[in-house]
Amino acid sequence: MRSLDIGATGMLAQQLNVEVISNNLANMNTTGYKRQRAEFQDLLYQDLRRVGSSSSDTGTVVPTGIQLGLGVEPAAIYRITTQGNIQITENPLDLALEGKGYFMVELPSGETAYTRDGTFQLSPNGDIVTGDGYIVQPGITIPPDAVSVTINSSGEVNVQIDGQTTPTLVGQFELATFPNEPGLDAIGDNLFLQTEASGNETVAAPGTAGFGTMLQGAVETSNVNAVQEITNLISAQRAYEMNSKIIETSDEMMQQVSNLG
Repeated sequence: MRSLDIGATGMLAQQLNVEVISNNLANMNTTGYKRQRAEFQDLLYQDLRRVGSSSSDTGTVVPTGIQLGLGVEPAAIYRITTQGNIQITENPLDLALEGKGYFMVELPSGETAYTRDGTFQLSPNGDIVTGDGYIVQPGITIPPDAVSVTINSSGEVNVQIDGQTTPTLVGQFELATFPNEPGLDAIGDNLFLQTEASGNETVAAPGTAGFGTMLQGAVETSNVNAVQEITNLISAQRAYEMNSKIIETSDEMMQQVSNLG
């Protein structure tokens, strides 16, 4: 019975759906995390009576035919890149992005990774780095005698040097944007890599047309809505149960057929 296989594809699809929802809920407190959504598409169809085929010698055609679907399959896990909430931390090296753009990070391999996680720190050399010690490009160093750090909405980093009255500009952050942000390759640790699907990066200073701005002393929280995710989880669970019921019903029908003998 085809319904056994169809029900099985439905159960596998909803299992994937639950896994995606679980990952969203697990990352509710992950800085800069963007929630994901599982998307599905129907499988191939069997034509038991092909639509449009001839139904008589006079030229009449079958208007609808008989097409039997064979179930469902995953099509994509789509990343929704809407803005997360802004949480004030008062840490001078915490930076929240408001609008489009990604911080650029230099990996140990020399590759450039991208992130929305602005929880930065200082290396032993005074470089602004991520929590894993990766240098945030274009590479900004805070002098050891600096008593305060000020970062404006355009990403300019000014420091107050002990004994001086005028702030000193030591660098400016740059942001990267992509034509297709969901096409970025997530590699964990809140980092993404550019792919053919994402398109090439466009780099500019924060506040440039098409780019977001920076807020010092704050971070962007995840855009996961707990209530919506729980609702989606319940729907996925019910769909899983209904697909399992299809298999159970099909099995009972086969038992009835076997009992006829």
